[in-house]
Amino acid sequence: MSRLRQLPGRIGLAFAIIVIVSPAVLFFLWMLSLSVKFEIDNASYPPVFIPERFNWGNYAAVLDSKRFSTYFINSLIVTGAATAFALLVGVPAGYGLARMRAHKAAVVILIARITPGLSYLIPLFLLFQWLGLLGTLWPQIIIHLVVTVPIVIWIMIGYFETTPMELEESALIDGATRWQVFRYVALPIARPGIAVAFILAVIFSWNNFVFGIVLAGRETRTLPVAVYNMISFDQLSWGPLAAAALIVTLPVLLLTVFAQRQIVAGLTAGAVKGG
Repeated sequence: MSRLRQLPGRIGLAFAIIVIVSPAVLFFLWMLSLSVKFEIDNASYPPVFIPERFNWGNYAAVLDSKRFSTYFINSLIVTGAATAFALLVGVPAGYGLARMRAHKAAVVILIARITPGLSYLIPLFLLFQWLGLLGTLWPQIIIHLVVTVPIVIWIMIGYFETTPMELEESALIDGATRWQVFRYVALPIARPGIAVAFILAVIFSWNNFVFGIVLAGRETRTLPVAVYNMISFDQLSWGPLAAAALIVTLPVLLLTVFAQRQIVAGLTAGAVKGG
């Protein structure tokens, strides 16, 4: 009887999941279809979803591009540096704000998190122009911190607030300093939360487009900007464009797939411990 009572709820949950997930899956499959078709199939009507011939040359054209490797390395440098700096600053800041119960400061972090990046772009653009840094990777790394640092701090505040205080209090009684408590007690417990913060910081930094198109030079563009530059007024080749978009998405997609257990553990561990 209990299973029969739960059946309508399970059906409703499955239906809601299908409704929410199916558009994203459909768009991804359509992008995959575009990337393996010849242009004559991409322009045909009615649309062709599964072509008779697959054109893997779209991927080869993107990978053989002279600047693709340069843009890929630029994305790695910008995302890696921005994420590393964000964790270096955000994890201790989140711990301090959580232990001090500085709720007003946490609200400021939330405001910084939800404020559009364009609000910071113009002032920082003028600052970088005055410093002579435009055209280098430093402006992109610095401005990506505007996005990644609030994410890391906000996640770590929520995680540290739900972790047990007994171990830290015992360490303080035994003579440990606050820094030793943070390093040897709090950090090991907070690994799932740090993993979530790391993954989200990588995703937001890797996919950022606006900062790169404004601050980057010809040799310092990142992959999202490189995909945009494939759009021209003369001709729009959907095959190479879709292939490039999927290649840009692939690293983040693989990171999310392989780290999904850490993501779930990080989002639920704090609530379980707090319960």
